[in-house]
Amino acid sequence: MDVGGGGGLIINNKQRAMLPNKRGEFIRNQRKDSEGFSESPDLEFEYADTDKWAAELSELYSYTEGPEFLLNRKCFAEDFRTHVTDKKWTDLDAAQHRAHAMRLLDGLEVTAREKRLKVARAILYMAQGTFEECGSEAEVQHWMRYNIFLLLEVGTFSALVELLNMEIDNSAACSSAVRKPAISLADSTDLRVLLNIMYLMVETIQQEDPADSVEWMAARETFRTELGSPLYNNEPISVMLFGMVTKFCSGHAPHFPMKKVLLLLWKSILFTLGGFEQLQNIKVHKREELSLPPLPEDSIRVIRSMRAASPPASASDLIEQQQKRARREHKGLIKQDNLDAFNEKDPYKTDDPREDEDDNDDNDNSLEVETFPLERDEVMPPPIPHPPSERVSFPKGLPWAPKVREKDIENFLESSRSKFIGYTLGNDTDTVVGLPRPIHESIKTLKQHKYISIAEIQIAKEEEFQKTPLSGGEEEVEMSSTELLYQGILPSLPQYMIALLKILLAAAPTSKAKTDSINILADVLPEEMPTTVLQSMKLGVDVNRHKEIIVKAISAILLLLLKHFKLNHIYQFEYMAQHLVFANCIPLILKFFNQNIMSYITAKNSISVLDFPYCVVHELPELTAESLEAGDTNQFCWRNLFSCINLLRILNKLTKWKHSRTMMLVVFKSAPILKRALKVKQAMMQLYVLKLLKVQTKYLGRQWRKSNMKTMSAIYQKVRHRLNDDWAYGNADLDARPWDFQAEECALRANIERFNSRRYDKSQGNPDFLPVDNCLQSVLGQRVDLPEDFQMNYDLWLEREVFSKPISWEELLQ
Repeated sequence: MDVGGGGGLIINNKQRAMLPNKRGEFIRNQRKDSEGFSESPDLEFEYADTDKWAAELSELYSYTEGPEFLLNRKCFAEDFRTHVTDKKWTDLDAAQHRAHAMRLLDGLEVTAREKRLKVARAILYMAQGTFEECGSEAEVQHWMRYNIFLLLEVGTFSALVELLNMEIDNSAACSSAVRKPAISLADSTDLRVLLNIMYLMVETIQQEDPADSVEWMAARETFRTELGSPLYNNEPISVMLFGMVTKFCSGHAPHFPMKKVLLLLWKSILFTLGGFEQLQNIKVHKREELSLPPLPEDSIRVIRSMRAASPPASASDLIEQQQKRARREHKGLIKQDNLDAFNEKDPYKTDDPREDEDDNDDNDNSLEVETFPLERDEVMPPPIPHPPSERVSFPKGLPWAPKVREKDIENFLESSRSKFIGYTLGNDTDTVVGLPRPIHESIKTLKQHKYISIAEIQIAKEEEFQKTPLSGGEEEVEMSSTELLYQGILPSLPQYMIALLKILLAAAPTSKAKTDSINILADVLPEEMPTTVLQSMKLGVDVNRHKEIIVKAISAILLLLLKHFKLNHIYQFEYMAQHLVFANCIPLILKFFNQNIMSYITAKNSISVLDFPYCVVHELPELTAESLEAGDTNQFCWRNLFSCINLLRILNKLTKWKHSRTMMLVVFKSAPILKRALKVKQAMMQLYVLKLLKVQTKYLGRQWRKSNMKTMSAIYQKVRHRLNDDWAYGNADLDARPWDFQAEECALRANIERFNSRRYDKSQGNPDFLPVDNCLQSVLGQRVDLPEDFQMNYDLWLEREVFSKPISWEELLQ
């Protein structure tokens, strides 16, 4: 559904009657409504690690794969009839189920490709819940869980990993795909079947259910540990999948079904490392270990309780319109504005409608008419009374506890000392001799809200290790799943990041099709292209949905890795973040948001009757153009809103406390792009947009701040306060010169390289720092393996080298 530039706002008859009749005023009002969304409700979206289980299952399959469901069933039925009586699968007991699963697993080891594929399809049918014998979607899901835990028990996953490795290294398939002018579903059949089974196993096993048996719970934990450990090819499963991504992007394997690879990679990382709740728990636990004070609040809970910033109701809009008309009639008498300039105007609309296209408001004359109350000299008219129901209610308290860094306290004290006393004391934050009483109070308040992050402790420890390589002792590195994954991807991390961003660029809706861009549609295009309009419409929906799912998977992968690496060690996070920045991640995300974001979030690229498991349980109705366009009734697309929030969070992680990267936001003119994203009435998305606007506000100029007071107000209400941060003023950092940007990144890179070489590059150790054994007894006491011929001729050696040579002991002693 294309909602167009206005965001698809519907005005009812009552509202239309309230609008002014003059043509010019009606257009202005309509624009205000379409840009401000004064009538649209908050989006009832709950941010989580993943969508509902059924939605995550359905997104694995493209609609063009539909006929393969029956093919899987046929392969299972043929094998089942030859080995088992005419009973149904659901009628067999547990022992018979296990025996048949073992038989199928043995069938995977045959050398004939055709036979192996048939057996793999039969196993896939089991993983899909033996749907022919089920009468409802809930029943399919029940048998899916049962069959998948059975397949896990008999060791299917290890066999699948071996087969997948064999397919990855299949040079014949790769060279055949490279030569083909057009790649279709048929080129990736073997890979898709294997990846489907593996994805269904990972996605289903990680779903916790209170009704699960003790055996299933134990199996889940064992499987989680195995997935994150270097058991498969001496590397975690995620590293193998990353290798598939880079091979695909390099052009050596264009037939790889990239959507399925990325979905499996995402779910493997999520399962082995943990989601957002687990991240919060790890953070709390780590702070306890480092004897740091507890977190001031649970960030997940705070964000979930926040409401979207709401523009004023239509009654207020009407009053404002009446005031503007009155001003135009009496503008010869007095220049005026209503007292509620901050509350009555649309929060995300500038006075100049051109501002969204161009950030330069030099010619904007609206501020001459609408100055703020504190900037006027003339006598102000009495305020117009509002109806009680329309009064603006201010929040009782700010949502976040303020935070202060140690560096902020030092800077404040240094500037206070130089101002009042005329001397400085370096890093001393305790001496307040000679400073006025209010400064004492300020320092006390700052120290009350001082926040020490885990990263600061890790940086300080790393500096100590670098300074004292001998006396610092050995660092104890906990071999967690995150640490094992970092060690696995460290050698090729830059290539992995570039590959992911290449695919993200190809899947972004704003990207133009270029001849040199990678083809990410290999696992969605059918062998025979559509011949009817209906088939073309269906394929168009399928392709758009395919791209959306890829964006969702990549955004989730990047965010999870950044968050886990940051907790594990700050320099692991900085290494990944720096390579994302070097690969142009910041302009890529801004390019993604430089579209009609409401159209993207309300897109209806899904055909619910074709979604699994609905399509295998119910009789499919005849598809028509109307049924394709009907789509679902949701007010937004969950996956697209999820992707947008993830990308905004990644952008925040890359730019936080990095002046050079903040200036990239300014240089790429991100302010109007981000402001358009504020039209989406969802509190979490608005929060991350406002954070990005906050860090660059001081560099956007006084004119921009005056034109965007509503946005400034929203930042104040929603974003955490740094007590002595002057974000709202134009006091740009004097010491952050443009020529320092490169120095900042170079210094960070040097620290990262020192960390990586100290911890992971044992071969590059400095020989001067290696321990030397110079004890005579221990040297003589070492066992030395001598060759056989030496042992046989030992007596001769003694005679020739020792007894026959005279030794002057006196000379030796001297």
